[in-house]
Amino acid sequence: MINGIQVKVCGLTSLVDAEAADTAGADYLGFILYPKSPRHVSLDRFRDIAAHLPDRKKVAVMVEPSVEALIAAQAAGFDFVQIHFPNETAFSQLVQWREAIPADMIWLAPRVLPGKELDPAFPPLADTILVDTYTPDLLGGSGQTGDWEQFVALRNRFRRVRWILAGGLNPQNIAAAVNATGARAVDVNSGIEATPGVKDHGRMKAFFAALREIPVAAPSENRAESGGVSSGS
Repeated sequence: MINGIQVKVCGLTSLVDAEAADTAGADYLGFILYPKSPRHVSLDRFRDIAAHLPDRKKVAVMVEPSVEALIAAQAAGFDFVQIHFPNETAFSQLVQWREAIPADMIWLAPRVLPGKELDPAFPPLADTILVDTYTPDLLGGSGQTGDWEQFVALRNRFRRVRWILAGGLNPQNIAAAVNATGARAVDVNSGIEATPGVKDHGRMKAFFAALREIPVAAPSENRAESGGVSSGS
């Protein structure tokens, strides 16, 4: 945690980048298990490197996973599972996900169309929700910044939830993003890459350096947002 802000470095595909993220100060290491992503890492590949990864919380990023896939991710050693799904997903599907693995392992990442509102039935189902930029054909890593005003509105409306800000964050805009949203947890991916799935260690260091320049938040702002909710991306 840097200045009261937790960071998830996502889209990791190699040990060297995971180690660089650890050295820089990441709280979470994110691995995308979605086969269509250019940053895809298979579950077998993760198992191969898991024992050599830094001692940070690991997050499996999945898209509308089956119950079997969730159980396999838990068995592989992931601490959390970030689930991307359409905002129109049936409530019963989310209940199935919650029942497949411990509820506090689940981070929700609903895809909400511009101009639409997040289904209010979802926030009570998760301690953590990630808000990413909506793009028609990508599930993240687009480099496009999101609707920061919407993030603030959600954070103010559902105060029990830990909200993670994602979408186009980079060394140049992270200070502005945090100041505009009050986010206490952020997710960075393409903004610190050389190419998809390969991190630029110089940009990564610059991102964390920019975070260190942000004034420390008042204690009242940190609330329960210090884990997953009780953990330590």
